[in-house]
Amino acid sequence: MKKFEIHSCPELMEYIQEVGFLPLLDSGIRGYSAEDVVDEDNRYVVFDDGGWDWPLWKWKGPIVTEGRCVYGKFFAGKAGFVSKDWWPDLCNYRRNSRPAPAEGSIEEAILMTLAENGSLITRELRAACGFDGPKMRSKFDGYVTRLQMACRIVTEDFVYPTDKHGCEYGWGWSLLTTPESLLGRDACRCVRTPQESFDRMKAHLRQLLPEATDKQIEKFIK
Repeated sequence: MKKFEIHSCPELMEYIQEVGFLPLLDSGIRGYSAEDVVDEDNRYVVFDDGGWDWPLWKWKGPIVTEGRCVYGKFFAGKAGFVSKDWWPDLCNYRRNSRPAPAEGSIEEAILMTLAENGSLITRELRAACGFDGPKMRSKFDGYVTRLQMACRIVTEDFVYPTDKHGCEYGWGWSLLTTPESLLGRDACRCVRTPQESFDRMKAHLRQLLPEATDKQIEKFIK
């Protein structure tokens, strides 16, 4: 992959449009993540007093709300960005390769809850679905991740707690919604067959990542 050095949030937005698919962190393919392409000043740093700064992490919200890409756990259960131009193909292939949630299933309940509420942060969604008992968090998060991999849940924004001075702090919470709610139903439709979408994505990634193996690229798409 060509060496880039991104210095700002707008530059990263443009880069996502160029590459179409971009994992946030390590993708398993050398050099292929947002973390790999930003300059050192925008990577994670820990200060001597125990505080931290991570400009790349803070850029996620503006990138998502700017509206030209979709964010979620789309790549082997890890988070990343997909441009709106490529979203129909990923959605087309993933939804076809993963069965729709069965009637009465937990996955269906999660999607219905989001449809009724528009958007909810993860802990609100978990409570609304009755997963508020001990040791339920990781189990519920697994359902949500699978729904993101199936392109049925996306992140609308990020919500941060504030201190007594009104300053945001912490890692923030994902504000989850459905892609139909965020982008509209037309954005989730594709004129190609699922196989045509797969072949199109593979050809694009093969050109983008000449050093990656077919196995790596296919794992990334699937």
